[in-house]
Amino acid sequence: MMTIEDGLSASLNHLVFAYYVSGHGFGHATRVVEVVRHLILAGHDVHVVTGAPDFVFTTEIQSPRLFLRKLVLDCGAVQTDALTVDPIASLEKYSETVVAPRASILATEVEWLNSIKADLVVTDVVSVACRAAADAGIRSVCIGNFSWDYIYAEYVMAAGSHHKSIISQIAEDYSHCEFLIRLPGYCPMPAFRAIIDVPLVVRRLHKSRKEVRSELGISEDVKLVILNFGGQPAGWKLKEEYLPPGWLCLVCGAFEQELPPNFIKLPKDAYTPDVMAASDCMIGKIGYGTVSEALAYKLPVVYVRRDYFNEEPFLRNMLEYYQGGVEMTKRDLFAGHWRQYLERATSLKPNYDGGVNGGQVSARILQDAADGNNYASAKLIGAQRLRDDIVLGSQFRGRDVSIPEWYASAEVELSLGTGSHTISTARVEIHARGRNRALRLDDGCLIIVIGAWPGDVVERL
Repeated sequence: MMTIEDGLSASLNHLVFAYYVSGHGFGHATRVVEVVRHLILAGHDVHVVTGAPDFVFTTEIQSPRLFLRKLVLDCGAVQTDALTVDPIASLEKYSETVVAPRASILATEVEWLNSIKADLVVTDVVSVACRAAADAGIRSVCIGNFSWDYIYAEYVMAAGSHHKSIISQIAEDYSHCEFLIRLPGYCPMPAFRAIIDVPLVVRRLHKSRKEVRSELGISEDVKLVILNFGGQPAGWKLKEEYLPPGWLCLVCGAFEQELPPNFIKLPKDAYTPDVMAASDCMIGKIGYGTVSEALAYKLPVVYVRRDYFNEEPFLRNMLEYYQGGVEMTKRDLFAGHWRQYLERATSLKPNYDGGVNGGQVSARILQDAADGNNYASAKLIGAQRLRDDIVLGSQFRGRDVSIPEWYASAEVELSLGTGSHTISTARVEIHARGRNRALRLDDGCLIIVIGAWPGDVVERL
């Protein structure tokens, strides 16, 4: 693993990037914007392949070097509403979108990549793009905090093992990329051979808190909360009594019903970072975009859990680690029992003090990779990386994350042997280092341990 913290350096070459963006939600697109912005500022052309609306990119980037191509090459998670994921429908949709037309997709993308003379393929985190790049003879790099093989692994456990081939195919496609640029709050991602960690990728602010409130006609003494559950239909009705006296709520997303007087619907193209920085807290679900920008702008988040989205526990624990989150039950959300959560959230003092220049740092890495520099020298085979992730944990790993045994055996699924010797130790004791989890191994071996806490003694099976 490498850590890069420098800014974007100059390149003597004019480079062409093909940047594939996952079709799930806006979170992938909004962080891609920040990376693309720095690449374009450095004088390069970027072709973004996305299903997101143009305004997500053109609000931040007005340049003839930005090319938008409307295409979705993965489908993410299928949601029946803002908080409900359908695992079976998600796998079936992926089969329809990617598996069935796979040969046609690869042929089309190879031809297109060659037509634009791409120097590097970047993907967040569209797996088939890695294989298309390999077929076209072009290097590829992934960037993200999770990979779809990890998310779908839980769905396979619910839907049946006959879908397992989807996971193997996704992981195999990812294995074609040179390396992964890994964002904070990451999940285990065994398919990647080499990993570079970067700071949070967040969008910059355009306006001050005072300017935003003035434009909205909201005085400084009013408590302001954002309600943001993404682009899926919310499926419930908002009522005036949900808010304490003296509060207003700014509503993002797909709430189409008539709103009470203390709720204000934001336009679809509202620039969320500015609104977040002008608010006192947020109510929503947990995703990378929400968590990263909430931490960056010290905005407490009242969050509601989703089932079947393995990314969430890692981000949730990062949010709580920096004292930026309060959990609300679904029952209290729907019943309008918001007051206690809002009061608790506004008493928090989020203390994230890490870097927020991940967009600039990632752009530099991508530029160097496109220039021919090799960042993948200290390679870690996928299964070995998974062991490290599970044993040592992401810095903010949740104890409630379940990793299927067959997924943990990724070296067999991917035929990527690690050469590790047989584990002979009988027991190990878990020790804590702050929020990190580490093992003291009595014979130097790596042991996969899931859900263990400090002081636990783990017997070898």
